[in-house]
Amino acid sequence: MKPFLSDDFLLDNELAIKLYNEIKGLPILDYHCHLDPAEIAEDKRFKNLTEIWLGGDHYKWRLMRANGVCEEYITGEADDCDKFYKWAETVEDLIGSPLYHWTHLELRRYFGYMGCLSAKTAKEVWEHCNSVIQGADFSVWKILERFNVEVLCTTDDPADDLRYHISLAKSGLKTKVLPTFRPSKAMAVDSPGFPAYTGKLAEVSGVSISDYETLRAALYKRIEFFHEAGCRVSDNALDPPVFEDYEDSEINYICIKALNGELLENVEINKLKTALFVDMGRKYAGLGWAMQLHLNAARSNNRLMYEKLGPDTGYDSILDVPVAVSVNKLLDSLAKTDSLPKTILYSLNPADDDVIGTLTGNFQGGGVRGKIQFGSAWWFNDTKSGMEKQMTVLANTGMLARFIGMLTDSRSFLSYTRHEYFRRIMVNLIAGFAWRGEFPGDFNKLAAIARNISYGNAKEYFSF
Repeated sequence: MKPFLSDDFLLDNELAIKLYNEIKGLPILDYHCHLDPAEIAEDKRFKNLTEIWLGGDHYKWRLMRANGVCEEYITGEADDCDKFYKWAETVEDLIGSPLYHWTHLELRRYFGYMGCLSAKTAKEVWEHCNSVIQGADFSVWKILERFNVEVLCTTDDPADDLRYHISLAKSGLKTKVLPTFRPSKAMAVDSPGFPAYTGKLAEVSGVSISDYETLRAALYKRIEFFHEAGCRVSDNALDPPVFEDYEDSEINYICIKALNGELLENVEINKLKTALFVDMGRKYAGLGWAMQLHLNAARSNNRLMYEKLGPDTGYDSILDVPVAVSVNKLLDSLAKTDSLPKTILYSLNPADDDVIGTLTGNFQGGGVRGKIQFGSAWWFNDTKSGMEKQMTVLANTGMLARFIGMLTDSRSFLSYTRHEYFRRIMVNLIAGFAWRGEFPGDFNKLAAIARNISYGNAKEYFSF
């Protein structure tokens, strides 16, 4: 029996161990996360382990609820120490869970604690980690430096003034902190808040929005503003993805209705969303951006808890809407005018893996290696088996060697060990092909593939 979390954790043979040692020190390009740029700009320090470890982490919140922990100890007013003790009671029974692995990788790599967290060790862990947190070497900037984070891309609304990104670009921080353009609110044309949001967009863009042409002009100005601030990637949540053929002449009428807060028919909603998607995609392509499409997330399903706590609090799950027809049509609508940007497709539903894997092959080309990407196993899928499945499907249906690799998609500064977790799983998969005689055992070739998936492909893809 192997010891828990040994040096060869998740590595099944000598070749995998050798490959991991070859790539483990590579920089991190965290090209999609939800970190708060204000906390980075102020080089935030944390008051205790609960603030940095449990605050905002809906992965942990879901498991604490499943373990019967009362909400008072999760998102409520309980003492921070008591909240941590409840998490410790939960952790010790997380057999088979990636949260057990993540928890102990974080304890070791961030805090140097080599034991296991449980109800019995909770007091010891609490005191040990808090002493580290209070030390001079524990702040946001120190964390980014320690984990060799070369680039991180936050997720930002088009109306954001990006003041923290602008100030960070002039600071002494070695990590590049770049914005990501996420136009979810601008695409929410059926939302009651759409007229108010477009009013805000008009204010920051300096464009008076009264119809489709002016809405598009305002979004284009914000895209250009983001580009000047270093943005090279957009992020679009398509829940669900829709496509509806439209005539340019009818979009203006539909848009004016939406701007006035009038009720739209479903077909009108889909036409306006399609037009916005296509026009923004063309703009991304013109600037050389990559476009991320996140598919099949069912968000805020527990309405009672949504009303109490708001979004992103642990009540999301997998959606099972078919994606093949609509996504193919969306990408084709851009490709037919030679204006399809580099695109990364993620689906929260693992049943979509083969669909996404084959869909990417429809639109490759233009001299760009891996132009259309099957994105990293996302959210509920960034487990050992989920990552192995995503990469195996990619190897079966596309080119694993051109994969741009891992991202944290996290709100926590303690998530950089997920890159280690991914790299161990990835090199073990690659080594397995050679170990079983399914690929030549040329170490230099295998190491080059592993380095590129860990770092080099993303560096080239995003032009960081």
